[in-house]
Amino acid sequence: MMGSEAHEKRPPILASSQQDLSPRLAGVGELKHYLCGCCAAFSNVAITFPIQKVLFRQQLYGLRTRAAVLQLRRDGLRNLYRGILPPLVQKTTTLALMFGLYEDLSCLLHRHVSAPEFATRSAAAVLAGTTEAVFTPLERVQTLLQDHKHHDKFTNTYQAFRALRCHGIREYYRGLVPILFRNGFSNVLFFGLRGPIKEHLPTATTRSAHLVNDFICGGLLGAMLGFLFFPVNVVKTRIQSQIGGEFPSFSKVFKTIWLERDRKLANLFRGAHLNYHRSLLSWGIINATYEFLLKII
Repeated sequence: MMGSEAHEKRPPILASSQQDLSPRLAGVGELKHYLCGCCAAFSNVAITFPIQKVLFRQQLYGLRTRAAVLQLRRDGLRNLYRGILPPLVQKTTTLALMFGLYEDLSCLLHRHVSAPEFATRSAAAVLAGTTEAVFTPLERVQTLLQDHKHHDKFTNTYQAFRALRCHGIREYYRGLVPILFRNGFSNVLFFGLRGPIKEHLPTATTRSAHLVNDFICGGLLGAMLGFLFFPVNVVKTRIQSQIGGEFPSFSKVFKTIWLERDRKLANLFRGAHLNYHRSLLSWGIINATYEFLLKII
């Protein structure tokens, strides 16, 4: 994602101090981008996990919000945070990579590729998103742990990973195609639009005002992208809820879901309103926390 406000004020890609880091890659020494991304993700997951579980049930079964909440109530408080370890590990790792690699790769590409800044930053965003996909197994296991159909098969992350082992390494990466598509394009849009959106917000003169602006900026972008890529996540969730068997294509699974939901776009987006509000909160927390930590570290 785009750098902090302080980062935006220096020359387009490299500050003079970074030019003195040769022969190291510019930005590699700035591990604070990785650390801030990690901490921002931790805060987000801890706060929004219950909302994510409601959304997950809606994506998988096409339930209304009330029905999904009642289903979680029947599962009990003991199971409310069941499956939190995989997203906690995944999000802290992937967001650290997303923020950190974006900064490092932007600098690297700018130094060695003769292309417009927009192109190098977009390429850096796609590459960062592709790298995040390495951790697909964690997202895969999270899907299985949140699906109540698998509650009697395994009770924790280790058992879920072990259950997949007999099916081979490919089973851990079920759903990789929609994840690559989602990560790459959403990163390009997030990093590319974050700066322009913040510029149109009221000028902040205090630390608290900056925090509010960062929350609004991140929240609006997260909500917009969450809605835009909601059908992709619906297909991804269906693909990853399966254990063993064939690996159906994205188009085949999409067609199946489309027919199951009476060929109505509204049914395909069932749960999108909750995802919108969850993304608004999640990315508001992530962006505000990231920028705040970036300023104080």
